[in-house]
Amino acid sequence: MLNFLRNLRGNPAPDQKRSRVGPLIALHEAGRAVWTPRDYAGLAREGYERNPVVHRCVRLIAEAAAQTPLIAKVGEREMPEHPVLALIDKPNPRQGGIAFREMLFGHLLVAGNAYVEAVNVGAEPRELYALRPDRMRIVPGRDGWPEAYDYTVGGDTMRFRQDDNALPPILHLTLFHPVDDHYGLSPIEAAACSLDIHNAASNWHKALLDNAARPSGALVYDGPDGATLSDAQFERLKQELEESFQGARNAGRPLLLEGGLDWKPLSLTPAELDFVAAKGVAAREIALAFGVPPLLLGLPGDNTHANFAEANRAFWRQTAIPLVRRTAQSLAQWLGPSFGDELTLEPDLDAIEALAEERESLWRRLSAATFLSEDEKREAVGYGRTVNKGDIAP
Repeated sequence: MLNFLRNLRGNPAPDQKRSRVGPLIALHEAGRAVWTPRDYAGLAREGYERNPVVHRCVRLIAEAAAQTPLIAKVGEREMPEHPVLALIDKPNPRQGGIAFREMLFGHLLVAGNAYVEAVNVGAEPRELYALRPDRMRIVPGRDGWPEAYDYTVGGDTMRFRQDDNALPPILHLTLFHPVDDHYGLSPIEAAACSLDIHNAASNWHKALLDNAARPSGALVYDGPDGATLSDAQFERLKQELEESFQGARNAGRPLLLEGGLDWKPLSLTPAELDFVAAKGVAAREIALAFGVPPLLLGLPGDNTHANFAEANRAFWRQTAIPLVRRTAQSLAQWLGPSFGDELTLEPDLDAIEALAEERESLWRRLSAATFLSEDEKREAVGYGRTVNKGDIAP
């Protein structure tokens, strides 16, 4: 077995760098598609499509992150006209930049994975497309990293090989997963139990409304000498109740009883009344998994933020901006070599209205700091030093 592992690793050149554990990962997976370990369609259907808390969390994060403008830098120099910015702003003929990024972040939040396809003209990328995560499969290589991606639609599969000599055609973005080497973990999975509770509570409330919007009761038959209803009488009584008294439109109609029948209303127990409280707790736990303050979702009982403005700043600082920053870094690392630049992409924090008060406070403190030079103050707020006319080459 040890000899087999040595042969699998091979003898790399002295200057070649690679992970020593990569071949161990690839030992059982090299050349074969690795399937996602959960049902993406189920997460999308039960979460995003049917649960209002999940839907709003995904929309809130994806829309905020998609509308955050990016700054391109080569070294320390800001490049507002860099072609990567133009490509991200107009990724393909059918989508604008915001719609493209919103789809990308939406996939990442629902599936824990997002994929971007680059269409090249020569060695330069000209178009970007966000691909559905449920259609993509990873094919690990001998070093444990993906050597190809299989995209399947209607039984037809397209293989994207990750060529080391050119721009890899697929960028795979993931959220951290502690026990999976290839795929990310969706926040919906972390909140799956709370999601089921919230959906079950909603279904229970819906069923209660369908049944006259009141607790059910029991018809008690007290016939002579302990007599019971015949099967035909029982079925007729059941049918009459369903047709005449079940449903919201029949709520409040009087019930006419005859021949020893008595109606015994059944009240809800305290345990049953906990459905309402359980639904509220489940909603807050879903918001917690996504990193969205409950106050922004209109959920009651939130005492962790003094007001909406503080909750909004916490959302941007702890959820939206980190997501934009890590995605921008991956895009820069992927696209930068095609333009021959040491490219970095960063979110433009000055363009975020929710942070305006925080930024104004910083500027006020720096303006009052007499021990700092003008250039030091500019660097403290993210701007470069002042350029003098004598410093510009003719």
